[in-house]
Amino acid sequence: MARFNVPAIGATEITPETVFLQRRRLLQAAVALGAAGMAGCSVDNAEAETPAAAPPASALKVNGSTDMAGGENLTPEEVITTYNNFYELGLDKGDPARNASWLKTDNWQVEVGGACAKPGTVGIEDLIDYNALEERVYRLRCVEAWSMVVPWLGVPLGDILKRFEPTSNAKYVRFDTILDPDNLKGQRSSILQWPYTEGLRMDEAMHPLSFMAVGLYGKTLPAQNGAPLRLVVPWKYGYKSIKSIVRIEFVEEQPDTSWNLSAPHEYGFYSNVNPTVSHPRWSQARERRLDGSVITPKINTLMFNGYADQVASLYDGMDLTKYT
Repeated sequence: MARFNVPAIGATEITPETVFLQRRRLLQAAVALGAAGMAGCSVDNAEAETPAAAPPASALKVNGSTDMAGGENLTPEEVITTYNNFYELGLDKGDPARNASWLKTDNWQVEVGGACAKPGTVGIEDLIDYNALEERVYRLRCVEAWSMVVPWLGVPLGDILKRFEPTSNAKYVRFDTILDPDNLKGQRSSILQWPYTEGLRMDEAMHPLSFMAVGLYGKTLPAQNGAPLRLVVPWKYGYKSIKSIVRIEFVEEQPDTSWNLSAPHEYGFYSNVNPTVSHPRWSQARERRLDGSVITPKINTLMFNGYADQVASLYDGMDLTKYT
């Protein structure tokens, strides 16, 4: 398994998961104070009843694990699966876990098209080789200044894209998430233009760090984490890691993306983690690593989320204060 030269940073001391579970109510109260997020939008309370719990995630075969987070302690699984941004399942951080059964993943298919020689619609089992899954430990940095260290399970994005033989006209890749407002009641709100869309430049998409995840902690992705298929681009802010993907399109022009359409003065197309460029409403210089503690100290945010040695060359000559 190839390893990348990731610079090590000091680990945040982690609280044992058993202790965390005993004080979960305190954690939920604490994180509510830090959920800076988008204000002033909500899903109709009459529609936001708590449905039956989603079925437990099943175990997946892990063929090897590669640490790409500099030896940092993993964020507890309980935190990763209960503190999420997934507005299709609700706007509060705890809503996606509570509303997980809204997302229906049976017979999942992904349409691949645009500037490629082999377009088509494939099932998830045909898109992903479940006998060749890697575990990669990546940092995940949210634009709201919190972060995690997650053991994702999946395959390199480039390996998937090559199968469809993109042509020379493919300069970017666009991704769409599922559109299902009958079940995904968050899509009845006006906070975003639905379906959620994201995009990468082709060299970003083909970079060895770019990853398509189907699991975490050795199990299939829970709905709240983007089941059954989500993007992971570790040097970008978390909202670039689109969840529950149903369409991949190779395009020649830079695609519109959901947050850039919603607030172009706040969210650029590239969205690289850059501690020197502040969000209009808060600094990005420091972050709070969620580790299961009620209160965790802030740490310095690293350029490109700590992956500068691997990806900085992608942006040579670009003004990173302009191309945010």
